[in-house]
Amino acid sequence: MSSIESLYLLFLATGFTVGFGHCIGMCGPIVVSLSLNLGNRAVMIPHALYNLGRIMTYTLLGGLMGLSGSFTVVAARIAGCQKGVLILAGVIVALWGLSLGRWIPFASVFPEIIEPKGMVMRGFRKLTAVRSVFAFFPLGLLLGLLPCGPVYTALLASARAGMEAGSSLEGFATGAGIMFAFGLGTIPSILLLGKLADLGWLKRREFVYRISSILMICAGIYFIVQGFRY
Repeated sequence: MSSIESLYLLFLATGFTVGFGHCIGMCGPIVVSLSLNLGNRAVMIPHALYNLGRIMTYTLLGGLMGLSGSFTVVAARIAGCQKGVLILAGVIVALWGLSLGRWIPFASVFPEIIEPKGMVMRGFRKLTAVRSVFAFFPLGLLLGLLPCGPVYTALLASARAGMEAGSSLEGFATGAGIMFAFGLGTIPSILLLGKLADLGWLKRREFVYRISSILMICAGIYFIVQGFRY
């Protein structure tokens, strides 16, 4: 298995644990409100469209971050400091993972609350007022922009992975792949939220969230090791 494939699996697992540890708490009210707006209609197709839109936003952002990572390495290579840049990026990913797990007091750098008058919430109100199943796709595209610590960390990892790419196109594809895998991993928690809400272990989401933080720290360590090998 290649190193890139390993990263995809790592962030698929990270997305899964983040989903049950973090997304249920942050996105749960949104998902429940969307279900209530559907009334007696079937929920599977609307939620599938919502998640498709959300993952498409993640994938595009990941591609852009991977592209920026490949450009960063070109600039660092010209400056003769590419190894230091690669290692520093890995250190930052690990530190963000530690912060998300609340092992270091930097959680405040991850804003979790959207200004009610902001673009995202204005769009949210307009789209939820549309009584159509097809409104769920653009809604997912929009809510993929919600500020979220785990998403920030995965995006930073996408940029760091893009630094290993041999070309800008490869950097974009690598970053997009990481965020696609991450988003895919979050789907089970969102789709099964209503059905699993009464299970006792979900009351201990903090423990599951810590697992996702550990996976992110592992990604940071991996990037650091790769930087030393560069």
